[in-house]
Amino acid sequence: MSELFKISGKVIVISGATGVLGSATAEYLAGQGAKVVILGRNPKKVAALAASIRRNKGEAFEAVADVTDEKQLIVVRDKLTLEFGKIQVLINAAGGNMPGAVIMPEQELTDTDIPALQQVMNLNYLGTLLPVKIFLPLFLKDKHGSIISISSMSASRPMTRVMGYSSAKAAIDNLTKWLSVEFAHKYGAGIRVNAVAPGFFLTEQNRELLTNKDGSMTQRGQQILSNTPMGRFGEPEELFGAIHWLCSDASKFVTGTIVAVDGGFGSYAGV
Repeated sequence: MSELFKISGKVIVISGATGVLGSATAEYLAGQGAKVVILGRNPKKVAALAASIRRNKGEAFEAVADVTDEKQLIVVRDKLTLEFGKIQVLINAAGGNMPGAVIMPEQELTDTDIPALQQVMNLNYLGTLLPVKIFLPLFLKDKHGSIISISSMSASRPMTRVMGYSSAKAAIDNLTKWLSVEFAHKYGAGIRVNAVAPGFFLTEQNRELLTNKDGSMTQRGQQILSNTPMGRFGEPEELFGAIHWLCSDASKFVTGTIVAVDGGFGSYAGV
């Protein structure tokens, strides 16, 4: 592989690493020679993913923490400092939605479950900001590295029902751009901050919303496919190229950018 895209030997921390997209990404990056830090809050899932990576001759480091808990993240940071001294990449893949932060067609805004909405904001926004805050000293060792957050196409195109999730991901886009300027001004051009905005990928969280038990599309699933020019859902491996690029020096003049991987969803007006 060209040195431009080389990521072997890089220490890459992935939060939310045990989810569908996070685990696939972790396996891929380890297969490219990266030293992958599996950050998740479920010890059994973290250990299982690390074991899978090692079976395939990859390097994996287990790190258990809730991304919304500063104290737990500080413990992880201290362990990473002892193990590696510094990190080169942080991928913020932790996130998700909750039923209470969704407004269904038969509901009104007054039905909003505010505690659930707060949890969604905490998980997606604070769950991205806090790892950046806590792990920043590991980037400042040589003022070089890449921070990649996972946004969503619902950030720029607010969709019906998922009010909380869309709002939280819109905040991620804004945070990404804000941090890119802040870090460039304070630490120079070496620390880059970008985001990847997936279109629609089937995950455990949205599978029942988008597909029926027989595998056919729900009405919402069909609406989404009708507005995706490529006419299908994405596959996890179709995120690897964009993430790999942002991890590597091939993107060293790229910061503050939201990279859409969406099958054309964001470009289609529906007519």
